Amino acid sequence: MTAALDLAQKPIDHIAERGADGDPALVLRDKTLTHADLRVRVGRLAAWLAHEVPEKGARVASWAAKGELTCLMPLAAARAGLVHVPVNPLLKHLQVAHILADSGAKLLIGTPARLKSLGDGDVPAQCRLVEEQSALDAAAELGANSPPSAANPDTLAAILYTSGSTGRPKGVMLSHANMWLGAVSVAHYLGLAADDVTLAVLPLSFDYGQSQLLSTWYAGGSVVPFDYLFARDVIKACARHRVTTLAAVPPLWVQLTELEWSPDAVESMRRLTNSGGALTTDLVRSLRRIFPDARLFPMYGLTEAFRSTYLDPSLVESHPASMGRAIPFAEILIMNDAGKLAAPGEEGELVHCGPLVAQGYWQDPERTAERFKPAPATSKYGGIAVWSGDRVRRDEDGLLYFAGRRDAMIKSQGNRISPQEIEEAALATGLVAEAVALGIADQRLGQAVHLVVRAEPGAEDPQARLPKLLARELPNFMQPQFIHWREAMPLNPNGKIDRTALAKELGA
Repeated sequence: MTAALDLAQKPIDHIAERGADGDPALVLRDKTLTHADLRVRVGRLAAWLAHEVPEKGARVASWAAKGELTCLMPLAAARAGLVHVPVNPLLKHLQVAHILADSGAKLLIGTPARLKSLGDGDVPAQCRLVEEQSALDAAAELGANSPPSAANPDTLAAILYTSGSTGRPKGVMLSHANMWLGAVSVAHYLGLAADDVTLAVLPLSFDYGQSQLLSTWYAGGSVVPFDYLFARDVIKACARHRVTTLAAVPPLWVQLTELEWSPDAVESMRRLTNSGGALTTDLVRSLRRIFPDARLFPMYGLTEAFRSTYLDPSLVESHPASMGRAIPFAEILIMNDAGKLAAPGEEGELVHCGPLVAQGYWQDPERTAERFKPAPATSKYGGIAVWSGDRVRRDEDGLLYFAGRRDAMIKSQGNRISPQEIEEAALATGLVAEAVALGIADQRLGQAVHLVVRAEPGAEDPQARLPKLLARELPNFMQPQFIHWREAMPLNPNGKIDRTALAKELGA
């Protein structure tokens, strides 16, 4: 039965109560947990977390590949009255050190190899490290079982770290209500049901990745958490598990459409979802050719408001470039440069209003004030809205179209990347005196990371050493695909490095 649109706001851990006892909920490598098992495991892990970190509202982080721990933590931490901080498993020690320090995490649960990669200076004094399997074993041994929480839905439940165009990653604060209503909304417009099987290939540290999990469980379906090395592994998993729902970002869709799909991998598929970048017309055609009976849902979202729009599958072929319309619980306004509602066809900034809007950035009132502002007077919700920085226009039929970004954010392989993070890493090597990171359009990646640098005078063999040092300090998705060496950087009239000129030179 398709999930009904539920207006009630509840603690996020109540999603564990949704499915039928005997139906599968989580398909792991060595076992399958039913929804009854899920309730027990969430309750046990919550009890252990509350025992280890008794301070309500304390932050607990997880840093591991997809599996039982990372799937249970969003619900178990919330049930324990704690705030979950999921860390992208692709990050390296410098980024993780920043997240631990910034969040004030009291506990980090991770795989042994990841925990060993952290140096003494990477872990704050107040943060304890616990290995993933040890945490699961300890929760089982404790034997306690926490009941569903009675938390106020406005209570902080999670902090998701996301890159901005400047500075280090910032923590987006999500309440129980944000996460609950997000799951309800997505389950509703996707038409998820109890017999659906979602292959979770996206990182659970992202809002889009968590949505795979929470919306499926809200509908009573099952999730197969899956980390893949090659795109062909995804196809095999779709066939093996009779997958009905697959969410991906454009670079992965490109790889998947270049491969041959077996009938077993295609025939069970009911829906495909895309976010993290726009689908091209050619990519839409390829997906429709491979999956003629599946519904394709292009979507647009931002971590600060979870998800904003989706395009109805019936409109994909006739309006392939459209972002669609607002999802349930979201109000999307387009405000022109004069601060008024934009007329049809007029470009303006996308402003997201309503209960999906996050609570701001963790311990960062300055950047919060830049993005989270009072909703326009015309908003039916009022309150605080997210001013996205994305330039959008609305046509006469109410469909939205993306026009561009206001900031210098790089979006590569579905990841949001701060140019400043890459630049700081390059400068920290001591091999370069100046550095500019840019995102240049790329058919496979969405944008490729280009790094323009001027060598530090006297630096020893910088062109050979810089890529190696960056590979050690930055995660793979942040690595520059191209490094351009310059004797001098172009300057603008204010004497600053002219990023626009460099972007134009490189073909942006």
